[in-house]
Amino acid sequence: MLKQQLNFKLSQKLSPQQIQLMKLIQLPTQAFEQRIKQELEENPALEDGKEDLDAEFDDEFSNDEYDNDDYDNDTIDADINVDDYLSDDEIPNYRLQANNYSADDEDKHVPYASGTSFAQHLKTQLSTFRLTEIQQEIADFLVGSVDESGYIRRTLQDIVDDLAFTQNVYTDEESVEKVLKKVQELDPAGVGARSLQECLLIQLKRKEATKEVSLATDLLEKSFDHFSKKHYTKLLAKHDISEDELRDAIDVIEHLNPKPGGAFAGNLRMVEHVIPDFAIKIVDGELELTLNGRNAPEMHISNDYSNMLKGYKESKEKTKSQKDAVMFIKQKLDSAKWFIDAIKQRQQTLMVTMSSIMNYQKEYFLSGDERNLRPMILKDIADEIGMDVSTVSRVANSKYVDTPYGTKLIKEFFSESMTNDQGEEVSTREIKKILEISIEEEDKRKPLTDDKLAKLLLEKGYPIARRTVAKYREQLDIPVARMRKEI
Repeated sequence: MLKQQLNFKLSQKLSPQQIQLMKLIQLPTQAFEQRIKQELEENPALEDGKEDLDAEFDDEFSNDEYDNDDYDNDTIDADINVDDYLSDDEIPNYRLQANNYSADDEDKHVPYASGTSFAQHLKTQLSTFRLTEIQQEIADFLVGSVDESGYIRRTLQDIVDDLAFTQNVYTDEESVEKVLKKVQELDPAGVGARSLQECLLIQLKRKEATKEVSLATDLLEKSFDHFSKKHYTKLLAKHDISEDELRDAIDVIEHLNPKPGGAFAGNLRMVEHVIPDFAIKIVDGELELTLNGRNAPEMHISNDYSNMLKGYKESKEKTKSQKDAVMFIKQKLDSAKWFIDAIKQRQQTLMVTMSSIMNYQKEYFLSGDERNLRPMILKDIADEIGMDVSTVSRVANSKYVDTPYGTKLIKEFFSESMTNDQGEEVSTREIKKILEISIEEEDKRKPLTDDKLAKLLLEKGYPIARRTVAKYREQLDIPVARMRKEI
């Protein structure tokens, strides 16, 4: 049996232009500059405002010239209204200026790291060794297997198999290990290790043979598991040493490099430089907000494209090819006008959003004390400025602000709230800061467990459960008590 039913469904769909605007808002300064560059390359009707415009342009395209024109617009297709493009005073010289943009003289070029690759650095050193032809091929293959941290994380058998299948080099594990020992003599010390334990031992063998180095080697060779888990009592008993001796050996190990390849420049990778999108300064006891000037480019419509429309309007005969050309011009001008307007909306959205955040957290920005951060969620700001939560999120998640206390990611100022023992709402960020300070001030010989930290916070007026303390501690990237223990 067929059944007909009528359903009404209310849904909101964003237009392509709205989606593009949201994407523009989300872009940080450096990516925004790249987006502008891309648009300038793709749309010849759009130009940046660095060059001086023709001073006669406005007079040439004034409204008066066309207001009294008896040209018959019926000869032009209805969707090609040339006057819409020639009579708009803002189009010829559309500059986006305001007084709340900071001057920014920073180099706009994206910096790159230079130098040889890590693998090439190692291969250059191999040339100083006397190796047979087969040993050289094995050594080259091993160097190619070193990851960016400096380790070879594959078994010798896998390497033997790959050498046979890919290099036509037939060998055995013993021969590969012999060459591996040579590779492990390369700099930086520890490169070519197959585990952290081996990496540290390689470095210790290059050190002067002191009592501390000898004990450190003994600890890593015979008690690596106890050492990595900080079972100091077991180490003291097993090796029959004093606390001072253990402390000195641990100090030697802590000065070794667990990632020998990490300090070497990679294959011309881009160097990430955070460019603050905003700046907050304290002037005469008041907060002053500015938007990075690189977010406020000068843009205008191409004179050449407007001249093309003028020529089309003045011509008496309109051929099909002319109309097709004007349709193309119209499309590019529409796109350029929209992009200029979107940039302006982006600037306004950024300033309105950040201004609201700054005022909401005024006490923090004046003091720099994270304990003064108020509980603040995205909805608080969205409601205040009358925008969608997703818009605030796009600003907060991708933008940085330069403050008197360093450059901060804006989303760091947002936090949930909880109620203290006096019934006041406090920021979870405030609690995390107190937790961090409590751990910093603890006796490292007897670090505080999560239970003890929960009791300590309760004494300070913050009734939170042990599991919540554990969650905050993990978010702060602080290890458990046992791993914080020191001799």
